[in-house]
Amino acid sequence: MYQSQKSPVIFKFFSWYVTYIIKKDFSSYNFNKLQIKENEAVLLLANHFSWWDGFLMFYLNKKLFKKQFHVLVTKEDYEKLWFLKYLGAFAAETKGKDVVQTLTYAGSLLDNPDNLVLMFPQGKLYTSYIGSITFEKGVMQVVNASRKKFQTIFSANLTDYFGGRKPEARSYLATWEAEEYVSLQLLKSEYNKHYGYAVKSQSKTI
Repeated sequence: MYQSQKSPVIFKFFSWYVTYIIKKDFSSYNFNKLQIKENEAVLLLANHFSWWDGFLMFYLNKKLFKKQFHVLVTKEDYEKLWFLKYLGAFAAETKGKDVVQTLTYAGSLLDNPDNLVLMFPQGKLYTSYIGSITFEKGVMQVVNASRKKFQTIFSANLTDYFGGRKPEARSYLATWEAEEYVSLQLLKSEYNKHYGYAVKSQSKTI
């Protein structure tokens, strides 16, 4: 398993750099505020439609959640973008047992209230124009590998140019109170309700 690495100097630089490029390449980035429990970790579930998604969520954590940032990425991204491991990225190195180990590791991170774990349930990039978000089964493997004492946050990330030269980015956030028994289908259904709400809200911003 590829794990995240620590280097305060590299982290500080790229933390600044992420903020810089977001402000440079977007006309604005907005999100609604939530009440966050300090004594519980955060499982952040977001749609995945662009290269920007992880960086936007990193910035969101910096401004809102203020937790230790962790994100499950693909082996290809971990190897290609060398700096990701210093920003909390981890990945499965091989298939089979290493995938199980990686998902178990992600679940264990949720047992520490100081942590935030970002997952893209779709598993890969999809256009933002799809009607619903698919969920790979790995999400539930992470949930079941934890003690299930964390808060689940849905983030629907959308961008539009409207009348500007640069796009506007917005994260629609919602806290989901999990039931005692959580299935993949239930989690997918609840996320997609929120995603549908976000799309409708976005269409009314003009």
